[in-house]
Amino acid sequence: MTGQRPPDELYLVAEVNAGVAEQSRLLGLLRGRRRMLLGLPLLAGLTVSQLRAVLAHEFGHYGNLDTRLGGVAMRGREAVLHTVEVLREGSTRLHHAVGALYVGYGRMFLRASQSVARHQELAADQMAARHAGRDATVAALRTLPVLTGAYTYYLETYAGMGGSLGALPPVGEVHGGFCRLLAARTGERLAVLSAGQRSPRPHPYDSHPPVAERIALVEQLSGDGRTDESADEPTGLTLLRDPSVVFAALEARTLLQEAARLRRMSWDDLVMARAVADAEGWSRPLRVAVARALRSSTQGADGTASVRRDPTAEAAADDVLPGLEEILDAFDRGLLWMAVADRMPKPHQAARLTGPSARNFIRPRLFDGLAGMVHLRLTESGQAEPDIAWSGQPGLILPEAWEKGMDEAIDAAVADTPDTAPLRALLAGQGPGF
Repeated sequence: MTGQRPPDELYLVAEVNAGVAEQSRLLGLLRGRRRMLLGLPLLAGLTVSQLRAVLAHEFGHYGNLDTRLGGVAMRGREAVLHTVEVLREGSTRLHHAVGALYVGYGRMFLRASQSVARHQELAADQMAARHAGRDATVAALRTLPVLTGAYTYYLETYAGMGGSLGALPPVGEVHGGFCRLLAARTGERLAVLSAGQRSPRPHPYDSHPPVAERIALVEQLSGDGRTDESADEPTGLTLLRDPSVVFAALEARTLLQEAARLRRMSWDDLVMARAVADAEGWSRPLRVAVARALRSSTQGADGTASVRRDPTAEAAADDVLPGLEEILDAFDRGLLWMAVADRMPKPHQAARLTGPSARNFIRPRLFDGLAGMVHLRLTESGQAEPDIAWSGQPGLILPEAWEKGMDEAIDAAVADTPDTAPLRALLAGQGPGF
């Protein structure tokens, strides 16, 4: 494509990235063995035309001898940065004195080499536009940050879903599941995944110019008649003979030994296990608070409750936690705002709140506790189903009546004057939608 000698080795990696390197000799005067790194998530998210632009960019580094002569500069940058850090961490006056002198030199060197490095990136962009087309190059540059944000979201929300459970997705799906998310989300729905993420703070000596600057320079090039037709093109994964096998091999080579030994679960089983674990976490503070309040309360002949503090009895209550009906009974006895709310965990600053402010602060935690109890009840009875929701947020599908009425019913139960009737009606199968 660019007239350059192809790499001797191609490595597929688990990153939204591509790169090249060369083991040159005699300080870059003699060419050496070439390597290229190509991220599988990049292939999954770029069309063939966009991938061609990325490859042309990397081959541009070969053509401009960046990998042969740039290696010396990059090793020099790394050495300077390392030395500056060592001198800064030194504890003697000599360290500080020498460090102050060296930092000045280091900054001058890094600025000079940074200028060269950024020029190399812009020249490689020019090569990409020349061989793959201006519009395809711009499209690739625009897509890269979106893919990076989406892949970060995928790893945190899906691939890492079973981390605390000691479980992994099916073989080949740790990274391969990203393809499912990309298929379910396109355009703006994909871009929104990175919209809420804080962009990493650029390093003052970053070798890459800002993406916006790179796009602007490429757009200034004259048109070559080649338009971006990526909307109708397949992704770069179609260039692989069997992507599923490649994703499985990538896992085998990149997962730590401890992670590789974790049990494998289907996506549905992972979602269900994660939902149950979350529900248990949401509900436990409320259950503990109610158990302690019940241990410390007495009921008079008129049905009213009174509460006294008994730390010993309250500690023993943690061993046997109440169920959902017991919690609602405690609310009906007037214990919610008399005793339960005070026993909910809260930051030290919030402990000083009183009256409406205290109630409004703790109410969302009470809501979550009841919602967790409901989710546990529905999963135990088989009424809730897992939903991987590649286009949304993984969780549970609840019966229609609960989807419609649960929030209002829980709001009523944790109101200033608790009303548990709507929630009890849903539990009895008498709510809206039954």
